[in-house]
Amino acid sequence: MHRVEVLIVEGEVLAINFALLGTGRIADTALSEALKSANGATLWSVFSRDEERAHSFAERHGAQAPVNAYSDLDRLLQDPELNAVVIATPDKLHVEQAIAAAAAGKHVLTEKPMATTVEDCQVMVDACAAAGVRLGVAYHMRWHNGHRQIADMARAGEFGQLRHIRVQWSWPAPDDTNWRAGADVGRWWSLAGVGTHCLDLIRWMLKPTAGEVAEMTSVISRQQFGGPHDETAILAFRFENGATAELCSSVLFGAPTRVEVYGTKGWARFEDTLGPHGAGRIETQRGPLAFEVGNPYQGEIEDFVAAIRENRPPEVDGEEGMRNVELMSRAVE
Repeated sequence: MHRVEVLIVEGEVLAINFALLGTGRIADTALSEALKSANGATLWSVFSRDEERAHSFAERHGAQAPVNAYSDLDRLLQDPELNAVVIATPDKLHVEQAIAAAAAGKHVLTEKPMATTVEDCQVMVDACAAAGVRLGVAYHMRWHNGHRQIADMARAGEFGQLRHIRVQWSWPAPDDTNWRAGADVGRWWSLAGVGTHCLDLIRWMLKPTAGEVAEMTSVISRQQFGGPHDETAILAFRFENGATAELCSSVLFGAPTRVEVYGTKGWARFEDTLGPHGAGRIETQRGPLAFEVGNPYQGEIEDFVAAIRENRPPEVDGEEGMRNVELMSRAVE
C-alpha cells in the first residue's frame, strides 16, 4: 500500500501537487484555473488520451511538473512528486482511474457524478480506504458564497423548520452529439450535467434537520431526441421528517436557474446562482442577501487540500457521492 505524505519544510506545509485527468470544457475553463488559484494547490500535470492535446493543455495552463503532460495514466501516476488527482473525464471512466490513482497512493477528487453505478461507487470508496487516501466528489455549488450563507442561516434556525426546497436548472442542447446523450461513457444526460448538482443542494440543505430521503418519485422524458438518456428529469422527494423537495433538470429549454427554500419562519429564493460564476441574486423574507462573488471551484479545491492536510474527510466524501448516484439510478430505472 502506498500513502502520500504531506511534506513540511521548516514548518511550512508545501502545496499539494494535483494532476488534472481530462482536458474537456470544465477542466479547461474552470478546474485548471481553480487549481492554480487555490491556496495550497498546484496544477502539476495533465492527462489526456490524446498526447498532443495533453501537451497543449499543460503548456496553455502552466502545469508545473518537469514532465507535465501524459497520455499514459500509469506513467503519470508513477511521479513521486504527485500528491493527488482531479478526475474530469466522462462518467464511466471515473472508477478505473480512481482505482489506479488510489493504488499509486494519490488522493482522489472526482467530478460529479462520481460513477454510473452504486457498485462502482463502492469500489472507489473501498479502493481509497484501503490505500489510505482521501476521496472527494466535486460539487462546487456548495462553495458559492451565497449558498453557504443560506445553509448557515438554515442550520441556525433563521428559516424555522425547513419544509420544502425546489431547484430548476436547464439548458437547450442543439442536438444529441454530447457524450452524455449516449450510453458509451455516460448513463444520464440532464441529470449528470446539472441535475446531480440540484440533488446535492437539496440534500445539503435538508439532510441535517430532515434526515434521509424516505420516498422518491420521478418523471423522465426522452422523446425529443429519442436516445437512451434523460432529456428532462423531474424528481420529487419526501424526507424522513416529512420535508419535501423537487428538482427539474433539462436539456430541452433555456430558462433562468432557480432555487427556492421554504421554512416555517422564512424563505430564500436564488436567481441565477447556479453555474460556474459564483454570482447571481438571493432574496430572503428580510430582503436581498449580500454576499461576496467568488470562485466556487476554488473553494472545493481548498476544502480537499484541507482534508488531506488535516487527515479528515472532505465535505462531500465518497459515501455522499454514492448516495447521489443511488438516487439518480432509481430515478431512471
